Amino acid sequence: MNVELLVGEIGSTTTLVHAFEMSEGSLIWLGKGISETTVDQEDVSIGLYHAIENLKTELNVADLQWNRFMAASSAAGGLKMTVHGLVWDMTVKAAKEAALGAGANIRYITAGLLSEDDLKQIEEVRPNIILLAGGVDYGERNTILSNARSLCNLSIHPPIIYAGNKEIQRQIQEIFENANRECLICDNVYPTIDQLHVEPLRKRIQEVFEKHIIDAAGMSKIRELIDGSIIPVPAAVNLAAQMYYQIKGPCMVIDIGGATSDVHSVSEDSERYRHVMTSPEPFAKRTVEGDMGVYKNRMIVAQHMTDPPVSDWHDVLVDLPAVVKTKHQRELVDRLTQTAAFVALSRHAGKIHYLYLQSGRKTMASGKDCSAVKTILLTGGALIYHKDPIEMIQKILKTTDPTLLLPKDDVEVNLDKQYLLSAIGVISLEYPNEAKNLMNDLIARKQL
Repeated sequence: MNVELLVGEIGSTTTLVHAFEMSEGSLIWLGKGISETTVDQEDVSIGLYHAIENLKTELNVADLQWNRFMAASSAAGGLKMTVHGLVWDMTVKAAKEAALGAGANIRYITAGLLSEDDLKQIEEVRPNIILLAGGVDYGERNTILSNARSLCNLSIHPPIIYAGNKEIQRQIQEIFENANRECLICDNVYPTIDQLHVEPLRKRIQEVFEKHIIDAAGMSKIRELIDGSIIPVPAAVNLAAQMYYQIKGPCMVIDIGGATSDVHSVSEDSERYRHVMTSPEPFAKRTVEGDMGVYKNRMIVAQHMTDPPVSDWHDVLVDLPAVVKTKHQRELVDRLTQTAAFVALSRHAGKIHYLYLQSGRKTMASGKDCSAVKTILLTGGALIYHKDPIEMIQKILKTTDPTLLLPKDDVEVNLDKQYLLSAIGVISLEYPNEAKNLMNDLIARKQL
């Protein structure tokens, strides 16, 4: 059997491969294969081959050929980054938002001058990319130049992206070139006060990730199979979320996985709170909770549970496999998923604050305003295989802190029933029109 396209998703615990054929200019989904991710075997391509074999079984074919193979990956730690800016609530925040939107797993953040201890921390993290920012355009220079010189003293050599004050781009480039360091210059992520400019940096981060992915642990053989684009899984979901916005309007995507819980929101501030926000937020925002993975971080998630579902839950929790097999395990994972979703939503949303002045109480708001969101889409294995994920999310929205700027509890909630959202985001890089048509078709058939 020959198909137009395979799209892989190499997750922290599970690897998927979707097959698509082209018919009259439209992509048709044929099915998916599943395997455990094989990072522990130091070669994720083994898991991809296993998923392809499972796909052949699902399609009932002995042989499978394809014209193009694309993928998203969060295996082997995903896209590990460190972020270094000037002022915490300005350039550091802007750089962090851009990196998260690009699918990064941010391991270390600094503001101001880099210290010797900071450099040691960076070396311990061993990031895939270092992001250096700081200063509005034609603003502060000396701290950023000093940080660039300090980064040249690292014993590791990851690529460095500079997205700060554009006035010193040439000097920054010279500093890194003289030290034989790879440096890529990007638009300033915070060019003026209260202005975020994140999209150019997001795209540059994804380009660097794709170029250097074979350097990551377990990823050296990935190009033996995949000849198309490779981006981080969260970046693929973020791209798909922005496409979902074009069709459904203001939206949110909740992605609960084995290693992390991510929330993406694509919306403007609501009319009600727009004029009381204390700082800007990106139009498409992602937050990631690295302590809320329902498999790898299940012991931490369990500490947030208020009423465990089974009497011997601790024993079940300790021995919980990546793929559940019993009723007790399923019940426990569902409760872990509910807990992770509650925490992730609470941390993602902005919050209303009240200031009490002589003139009376004033309302202020900070963080991402999600109150205008009209549709929530659920994805990730923990939600897709949950007993009743839609009812669970609606229940959370009814019981959360009323000062959180979350969607209303009557919001439309849909499920990514075939685990296709990440694949659609990847496809959009090379087949943008076909990806949007595919999403429209899936929405019409209530698969998204």
